[in-house]
Amino acid sequence: MSPILTSIVTALGGVLAGLAAAGMILWRQQQSLNRWQHLAHHDDTTGMPNRRALLAALRRALRNGDHVGLIVLDLDGFKTINDTYGHEDGNHVLAAVGRRLTALTHPVRLAARLSGDEYALLVTGTNTEHVAYAANTAWQAVGRDPIPVADTYLKVSASVGHVTAGTGATPADLLRAADMAMYEAKQTGTGIHAATTHSPRLPRHTRYRDLPRT
Repeated sequence: MSPILTSIVTALGGVLAGLAAAGMILWRQQQSLNRWQHLAHHDDTTGMPNRRALLAALRRALRNGDHVGLIVLDLDGFKTINDTYGHEDGNHVLAAVGRRLTALTHPVRLAARLSGDEYALLVTGTNTEHVAYAANTAWQAVGRDPIPVADTYLKVSASVGHVTAGTGATPADLLRAADMAMYEAKQTGTGIHAATTHSPRLPRHTRYRDLPRT
């Protein structure tokens, strides 16, 4: 091979090696970006979409003019589970409940973990009766079978609140109304309670647990 051809091949090899290295760096950067985007919208413990993802989905559904319902669930007596069995087994219970809610089908579009032992379900393309049906299905799914924890099986139940969006409702309105309905169900022991977004307006971020007791 002539010296000129050898130089060309050597230079070309260097260029290709540089492109390969640059491509690897870009691939790693994209993978890292994808990972951070996933973490920003998903819960570490359950792998479910988080509150941020739920609110974004709610905003899109309301903006598109979809018929929207929101269901909020809170596990009953979860603090006792954590105190008795520890946080690792408590997280196991949270993940198991999350899988049951994620497995729900139409009209549930999205299942999310809000925080602690509180979850939410976005229901779209349906009416009030279907939202109530989805709430009852979710309530039954949570308590359907005992969850294996340590050397025993725990029967888990939830309190459920649900709301159907009225005209002009915002994501904050729906979340607040469903949250209040859920705590009404918890206070009365009914298991499930329906709310309305036409209730008197409350201060922003007010939740049922924060209201004064009479």
